[in-house]
Amino acid sequence: MSSEHFARTAAPADAAREALSALRAEVSKAVVGQDAVVTGLVIALLCRGHVLLEGVPGVAKTLMVRTLAAALSLDFKRVQFTPDLMPGDVTGSLIYDAKTAEFEFREGPVFTNLLLADEINRTPPKTQAALLEAMEERQVSVEGAARPLPDPFVVCATQNPVEYEGTYQLPEAQLDRFMVKLTVPLPPRDQEIAVLERHALGFDPRDLSEIKPVATAADLEAGRQAAAQVHVAPEVLGYIVDVARATRNSPSLQLGVSPRGATALLAASRAWAWLSGRAYVTPDDVKALARPALRHRVQLRPEAELEGATADGLLDGILASVPVPR
Repeated sequence: MSSEHFARTAAPADAAREALSALRAEVSKAVVGQDAVVTGLVIALLCRGHVLLEGVPGVAKTLMVRTLAAALSLDFKRVQFTPDLMPGDVTGSLIYDAKTAEFEFREGPVFTNLLLADEINRTPPKTQAALLEAMEERQVSVEGAARPLPDPFVVCATQNPVEYEGTYQLPEAQLDRFMVKLTVPLPPRDQEIAVLERHALGFDPRDLSEIKPVATAADLEAGRQAAAQVHVAPEVLGYIVDVARATRNSPSLQLGVSPRGATALLAASRAWAWLSGRAYVTPDDVKALARPALRHRVQLRPEAELEGATADGLLDGILASVPVPR
């Protein structure tokens, strides 16, 4: 390709990178700390991937997604998942119109750009499954008719890791639909003080009027196309595959990473490399994204859980044991 072609393609990509960097700064106006989680959300949006946010109540999971949507000028809807929520409450349903004597489809909240599925593990499997087609095929089928969802369409689901009463564990098939699982930690002391200082000065988490749109869906699309052009050496591809295969051979895991998980790790590594201003993926990129891309795709053996093993700990051990390409 000519140098003129590269100049034309680099310009919108560079502008998109600057906009997405500003996006992370804009979110920090409402959410103190959690920079790593916000970066993970941006990476998922670049890859059109869905996100599972896990953290105890009160660590700003919902606020983070709401702020991100406001800073991106994306259509946003929130669904509070409850035990009595029905599939039609999410996807939409056919409603009889007495005036026309016909049934018409009324869209559910899934018809949006950014859907916040709050406390997704509080609804029964039947309703959880209503999201499967939307997440994978990006469409909703009702009475045999497929209705495409807007582009972009990303699901950000939250769940509480410590409360099990009245919850329904997500099936492996649905967990695998999430590109990344991000754990939202409790803030350190200095950041928690900063949170209280903001509230003492009158900050209202329900009022996001101060959040300005700094990026758009067009920036995400430009970034997605640029990230897809990031070079991945054959040795790095082999490294990703070796990491995935090592999870399948681990004696502490009864379920390892599928090829879908390996492709998610590849896409996330590319997006992170592009956000970092590089045109190639390094093994360090793969290591940095391995936990969020793979932690929800592995299943520990009961005896390993009894010994106190965790998915993150086992992944760290696997990354330490798999030879890194030079």
